[in-house]
Formats: sequence, C-alpha cells, structure tokens
Amino acid sequence: MGNTSTESGNGGVQSVDRAITVLEILARRGEAGVTEVAADIGVHKSTAFRLLGALEERELVEQTQERGKYRLGFGILRLATAVPGRLDVTRQGREIAEQLAAEVGETVNVAVLRSQFVVNVDQARGPSAVGAHNWVGELTPLHATSSGKILLAFMSAERRQALLDAVELTRLTERTITSVEELATELKAAARDGYATTLEELEDGLNAVAAPVRDHTGVVIAAISVSGPVYRFTEDRLRDVTPAVVAAADAVSERMGFRG
Repeated sequence: MGNTSTESGNGGVQSVDRAITVLEILARRGEAGVTEVAADIGVHKSTAFRLLGALEERELVEQTQERGKYRLGFGILRLATAVPGRLDVTRQGREIAEQLAAEVGETVNVAVLRSQFVVNVDQARGPSAVGAHNWVGELTPLHATSSGKILLAFMSAERRQALLDAVELTRLTERTITSVEELATELKAAARDGYATTLEELEDGLNAVAAPVRDHTGVVIAAISVSGPVYRFTEDRLRDVTPAVVAAADAVSERMGFRG
C-alpha cells in the first residue's frame, strides 16, 4: 500500500512539472498545437491533450481561432495580479499608461515579474497602435524584453544571479542577447540610466523602451514600456520618447507612494 501511495505522489509531481513545462512552451512559442507540445515534453499526444484540457478548464490556456492551437489564457493574469501590491500597479498605472499611449501613439504595457518571466498586466494603445498585438497576460522572457531588463537591473545581485542561472538566454531573433556578459553590460547601463531598450530582440520588427516603477519603499515592482513596429518606432523615435516613458514610470511610482 505504501508503494502505491509513493507512486501516486510521484505521478502527481510529474503531472505538475509537465503542466508547468506546457505553460513555459506556450510562453516561449506564443502558440502551439498538441503535437508540438507532446514532442517538446516527450509524451504521447493523448497525454499532452489531457494536460492542455486541464489547463484550459482553469483558463490558464485557451484555444486560438485556429482549432488545435493553444496559447496562454487570462487565468495567468489572475495569478499574477493576485500577488500583493501588484494589482495596485495596474489600478494606479492605467490612467498614466493611457495618457502616455495617446502622447506617443504606440502600445504601452505595464509589466511585473512572475517566476522566471515578465507578465504584462495592463495595456493601452495609442492611435497608431490600433489593432496591435494584445500582450496582456502573456509571459515573455526577461532577457529579450525592455521590461524584463528593467526588472533584472533593479533587483538584488543575488536574486538576479539566481534567475539567470535558472533560465537559458534563448535566441529569439538575430539581435537577441544570448551572452551573459553582454546582458550584464546592458543591465548595468539600465540601472545607471533609468531605462532599458530592446531593438528587435524579442521579435523581428519590434522595438521597445521601458522604465522602472517603484513602490512606497523604493523597490522596483514593475516596468512601464512603449513598443512599436520598427518602421514607425525607429531608434531615433525611441530615443525621443524615452523621457516621456521615464516620466510616466515616475508618475506611477508617486501614485504608489514613492517620494524619491
């Protein structure tokens, strides 16, 4: 009887591990079918289908318009915003994010750290960004996003090292930073300058700039970013809007009680 209990417990842990791996796969790929998921985690398609079904019931994943494809669902966002203090960032930042989006004409996101990823908890779209991708609830990699660089740059050295030890600096585009040394240089600059950029590092044709949001104790708890297509949101345009992004992040920080 003891052996049965042990096997059941191990099976439960394995299922949890597989389910988390499925979420990480979808975070990395954006969307994937049952066959792709099964191949990635090394299980039969029926097992992958059951895992996706269980996650779908909890709204952690959802099917895209193309049947058979899955992506992360809004249940992920509920988990992220359940962290104390994080929901306040969304509330306090919404008006400022909308003002910034209207000012710069591009997509504005408010993002926080969740495990080894960045999750966008709110989004505002400027007039030029109508029809742009909805990033809310999506998990994105720390090393390839402007918000991720900000969150890494302003955490303790010990925590940053632990996070970077736990993840692979996956190459997503030709410009993705995959060198620990190069990333460290960028993070040092972000901490010094108060903003971080990504130039086609997450997706080809997408540029972004982000700045830190602090709580009442001065700890960086979120990032606010502006992103847009490279044909419109050029490096020159990105530099032009950076002061506005920093000012918006400072304004949200003030609403969070920071008086730095």
